Amino acid sequence: MLSTLGLTKRYFDFLLRSKSRYSIHSPFVYELLTRVISINSQYQVVQDIEKLRKKLLKNSTMIEVTDLGTKGLSNDYKRKRTISEITRRYAISPKYGKLLFQLAKHFKPKTIIELGTSLGLSTAYLALSDKDYKVLTLDGCPQTAAIAKQNFESLEMKNVELIVGDFDKTLEEVISKLISVDLAFFDGNHAKEPTLNYFEQCLSKVNEHSLFIFDDIHWSIGMEEAWEEIKGHSEVTVTIDLFQFGLIFFRKEQAKQHFSLRY
Repeated sequence: MLSTLGLTKRYFDFLLRSKSRYSIHSPFVYELLTRVISINSQYQVVQDIEKLRKKLLKNSTMIEVTDLGTKGLSNDYKRKRTISEITRRYAISPKYGKLLFQLAKHFKPKTIIELGTSLGLSTAYLALSDKDYKVLTLDGCPQTAAIAKQNFESLEMKNVELIVGDFDKTLEEVISKLISVDLAFFDGNHAKEPTLNYFEQCLSKVNEHSLFIFDDIHWSIGMEEAWEEIKGHSEVTVTIDLFQFGLIFFRKEQAKQHFSLRY
């Protein structure tokens, strides 16, 4: 992970190269920015998710968190944390949660894969954008998964299947049973090689209307390297860097273009 100073420098560099809506010449990206990314959702389900967040922020229950992404890299891959701390430090922010909701609502993906459930707030934004969507969410921590399941029940989310276990074992099995992956949200392991590996696995079921969303693309040098490799992949056409999120499209009629947009 980059230091706070390092992330701040990355952000200022991003601002220098990023564009506003007035300098975008791609009709697809312009429409996406003006009709999806820049709007402010006022849906009741979004308010319900934020009410749940407030409850979680007040929850001082201590649980043991298993982070398989750091196993082998650190002796501290199991750590006790309060639900409040997990929500504050690791849950998706309201701003980017709403963006997930808006992107899913706009592109209407029938099948969604999420790598990294945590307490389930990002899952809720995806699943409640349309209850006809099927959301398969994977997580490596049984303790947080148990809390997420309670949260799904409280929000009456019946279109979610939660798979608990090491991504290196569970993702391959999940992918093998799917016809296509219409939307994938990668937020489970912020290291270069696993990110590229999960990308390649999901790529096997991609279609030209698929959307891949990567979280924390500037979180570390390794994540930035992974992002650059993904951008250069032959099947990738349009990419959008929003600093925290990276959006990947596979639209065959589009020329290969990369955008950095202020959000």
